[in-house]
Amino acid sequence: MMMKHSNLTVTILVTLLSLPSMMFAQKEFTLEDLNFGGTNYHNMVPENRYLTWWGDELVRNDAFACYLVDKKTGKETQLFTLEEIAGMTQSSEQNRMRHLYNASFPQGDETVVALINGQERILLNWKSGEFRKYDRDKVEAEDWCAASGMMAFVKDHNLFVVDGLGNESQLSTDGSREIVYGQSVHRDEFGIEKGTFWSPDGKRLAFYRMDQSMVSDYPQVDIFNRVATYQPDKYPMAGETSHQVTVGVYDTTTDKTVYLQAGDPTDRYFTNIAWSPDSRVIYMFELNRDQNDCRLTSYDAVSGKPLGELYQEKDDKYVEPLHPIVFLPWDSNRFIFQSQRDGFNHLYLYDLKKKTYSQLTRGHWVVMELLGFNTKNKSVVIASNECNPIQRNLFSVDIKTGKRKLLDNGRGYHAGELSKSGQWLYDKYSEPDVPRNINLCQTATAKNLQLMSAKDPWQGYQVPEYSCGTLKAADGTTDLYYRMVKPVNFDPTKKYPTVIYVYGGPHAHNVDARWHYCSRSWETYMAQKGYLLFILDNRGSENRGRDFEQVTFRQLGQIETQDQMKGVEFLKSLSYVDQGRMGIHGWSFGGYMTITMMTNHPEVFKVGVAGGPVIDWKWYEVMYGERYMDTPQDNPEGYAKTSLLAKAKDLKGKLQIITGYNDATVVPQHCLSFLAECINAGTQPDFFAYPGEPHNMRGHQSVHLHERITQYFEDYLKP
Repeated sequence: MMMKHSNLTVTILVTLLSLPSMMFAQKEFTLEDLNFGGTNYHNMVPENRYLTWWGDELVRNDAFACYLVDKKTGKETQLFTLEEIAGMTQSSEQNRMRHLYNASFPQGDETVVALINGQERILLNWKSGEFRKYDRDKVEAEDWCAASGMMAFVKDHNLFVVDGLGNESQLSTDGSREIVYGQSVHRDEFGIEKGTFWSPDGKRLAFYRMDQSMVSDYPQVDIFNRVATYQPDKYPMAGETSHQVTVGVYDTTTDKTVYLQAGDPTDRYFTNIAWSPDSRVIYMFELNRDQNDCRLTSYDAVSGKPLGELYQEKDDKYVEPLHPIVFLPWDSNRFIFQSQRDGFNHLYLYDLKKKTYSQLTRGHWVVMELLGFNTKNKSVVIASNECNPIQRNLFSVDIKTGKRKLLDNGRGYHAGELSKSGQWLYDKYSEPDVPRNINLCQTATAKNLQLMSAKDPWQGYQVPEYSCGTLKAADGTTDLYYRMVKPVNFDPTKKYPTVIYVYGGPHAHNVDARWHYCSRSWETYMAQKGYLLFILDNRGSENRGRDFEQVTFRQLGQIETQDQMKGVEFLKSLSYVDQGRMGIHGWSFGGYMTITMMTNHPEVFKVGVAGGPVIDWKWYEVMYGERYMDTPQDNPEGYAKTSLLAKAKDLKGKLQIITGYNDATVVPQHCLSFLAECINAGTQPDFFAYPGEPHNMRGHQSVHLHERITQYFEDYLKP
């Protein structure tokens, strides 16, 4: 019987192997699968869980219920359901609660949940059924305060505060598109993301007021009316007149507003606002327009009078404050500030009594985030790339000794959130071959409990090979990290068309130790079509230290191009790269790099697609442009050297330029001026615009965009 069974097995195997190979072919991706605007994209990303802290208790938010997670076992107990919440809040059909993903628990151990639906913010005690509602209809910005139950909001350009009983105070009356209250200023630079800042006790509100009446209008146009309408945008270009910002403080107990007496705001930046623990002092970093002189200052929140300067940092190139100070929860006389004064971003501990500071972390690596504190063992929890330049790992740092303890597995790319006391941390992470895991960590012991391990959502599809390596920069010494995506069914004896994807600018990177080395889905789509993709993080990109970043100062695009060409040299050394079919693509700074490399090295690149490209830095905004290039008046040689207008005549290959027609970041003047120069020079780029779209295409238009990009390479590089 055993012999007969074996013969039967062999017969089945032979039969299966003789069947057409197409019967076992893996599925192919479409852009509807891979692009974030695609109809099937949500099924192609790794499984995730929405988690939040309720004091020191972990809660999982789902669409239809919230669950309490046992921190020892990971088991879940239902807290409440969407149906129960809807019944208690008595919302209209228009404001019906549709899910609980955004539920939060702002008041410690109390059974209170904060919810947001269509036009309401709701604070609900799910045990008693008591609730408060805040109107969000046509609100331009909002900031709810857990300490006081008050909400600051901007409506019709003016700033208001409303309490939990609906009593409303109007803080301004002159708000307009020229006088901006309570919103992000300085064009979202210096880490600024909002314009209102509640004091710890919830009784005072600091806010930005930005006067941009003196700033030139950029003439944006809305074409979606019967007759196109003028929609100007305030856009301060490098070297031109900039806006003026002041900081107000509203006292809810007196209904009075004072402004910080910081002096003439002309050509100054006020950033990273923070409060003292007793809610009586405001701290902020002040920066000159040259951005090379940074000062930490303090002000009396009651009178607005200056109290003094605590710290000053200068640099021959630039200083860039990105983080507010953070007081130690157990010591109101000491706070942490961040600086890269020693060459790498690190933590410093400041003592208000002694008026001195000491360095808390040090090394040739950067602190990437301060997550918070463990108040029990008096440590601070950070994310850094100490383990590897392309990793992000979580550490606790003892405030007294500076000793660090690794809280994760030492691999991959980790993002965590601390509980209220900081004794617990949930950690969402991935590795090059790990789609997503979620762990729960005890920060005192670094003991981890796995809560979830996502399956590979791409099983059954044609997946290319993703690899990572290093090569030397143009200086011959600095290591640069690259990612390579090889074509599906790669054959090293063949030669493949190759596309370099590039960004290359400050405050960004492309290669890290996440799933597939952080590969963009479009790269997978192109690899499926038979292309080899190559991505290199040149000098000037982030997370490698001050000197690595600042080497591009006053000459954007030059060092970056030299490093990218080292990548080209490496590609040419590979037998499977077709040197006659090399293309390049990038967006924004990457669009600038695409045209820079195509016009400086026309012998290399046959095809390029440049999205939203900067063409001349004199048309870019003040804060970013002048930080890296100085002003056109002070650096005329640098602006002339980096401008692409004079390079229009050097265009040889096929170039497609794409822009959002209403781009308020890289305004259309860039693209249009380059086209004008190409007409004068007799060169022939292609051009496509997305009407009504900003700097990046939104929603399903992104699918159309990537179809267009792909087709351009299919038409001109692949044949």
